[in-house]
Amino acid sequence: MNRSSAPLAPGPLVLAGLILLAALSRVLPHPPNFSPIEAIALFGGAYYADRRWALAVPLLAMFVSDLALGLLNGGIYWDYFASAGYLLVYAAIVLSTLLGFGLRGRASGARVLGYALAGSLLFFLVTNFGAWLASPLYPRTAGGLLAAYLAGIPFFQWSVLGTLVYAGLLFGGFAWLRRRVPALRARTA
Repeated sequence: MNRSSAPLAPGPLVLAGLILLAALSRVLPHPPNFSPIEAIALFGGAYYADRRWALAVPLLAMFVSDLALGLLNGGIYWDYFASAGYLLVYAAIVLSTLLGFGLRGRASGARVLGYALAGSLLFFLVTNFGAWLASPLYPRTAGGLLAAYLAGIPFFQWSVLGTLVYAGLLFGGFAWLRRRVPALRARTA
């Protein structure tokens, strides 16, 4: 086994730590939808060489942060776990991780920006489609779907901003660490 692809090698551990830290930042006060979700998925997809780890670590980190939010916020958040919205958020994480595979070995500032915007749009489309399917507020018509997307627009700006901020922190922070820690310079994960 290549030492750098082992889950307990320095690179994968640093990646997992950054992802978990970003995910747990969700417990801090923030505007609605200002979150690290898409950035975490893109980052995992871009840097974990083993695609299983690329998919598993962001999902696990989000699950841990969801549990923390459930413990802190109680009943209403626990109801979220039983909803279709929960599954669609996780499906969007998987899709964004797959999108992040396109950044492998090519994570420049401009590319990360483009992928972060695409990931935000993907998340918006998937989760608002889910709102249309699950909510009795929207009729199961093209007009109802349009209404669900229009209702999500005020939150979309925060989603984009959160993705951009967290993508900058994750990708920029890891690039900074790689310049200073020799063990992270090679294909680390």
